[in-house]
Amino acid sequence: MIAYKGFDKDLSCTSFGNRFQYKLGIVNTTEAANCRENGFHCAEDPLDCLSYYSDWDKSSYYIVDAGGDIHEDGTDSKISCTEMLLLKELTMEEFIIESLIYISNHPLRKANNHVRMDEAEASGRFIIVRGKQPIAKGVTGSYLGFAREEKESNEISDIAVYKIDGVNFLPDTWYTVEGIPFEKEAKS
Repeated sequence: MIAYKGFDKDLSCTSFGNRFQYKLGIVNTTEAANCRENGFHCAEDPLDCLSYYSDWDKSSYYIVDAGGDIHEDGTDSKISCTEMLLLKELTMEEFIIESLIYISNHPLRKANNHVRMDEAEASGRFIIVRGKQPIAKGVTGSYLGFAREEKESNEISDIAVYKIDGVNFLPDTWYTVEGIPFEKEAKS
């Protein structure tokens, strides 16, 4: 099963008081998977990795293949497994794209706390905004992720990611899913 894993930069993590060093290739354990007790932890929703590894400067994020015995947490999309293969390290843009694909494939699941509805401002590294006509703006260097819903349902019709680079996309400018600047009416 394809999932996502956050690590410290050296591919290590702490689980249940134990430090484990991952490496490229398959890692496995003989213990049965149990999210609250053991196993290799990862998440179906990439954004849930940020609950455990939130500092981009000190963390890395991978697409993994979770196998063997699998146990679900029930709290978020976290799972525990007895086999894990690290497939690919994700850049921030790739991480956002994978997150948007997850949202598109699971439009009725509870929204992660990193997703805003209708409009949002990225004051840090990124923001994802979802809605019928989502708009977002950010600071230089930040990414804007968009998930536009169908008019008559919560199904996702379009996704997009833009980087506020100061040339093609300007800071403090509202953008639409098409990457077009949007004049937002001032609130009175």
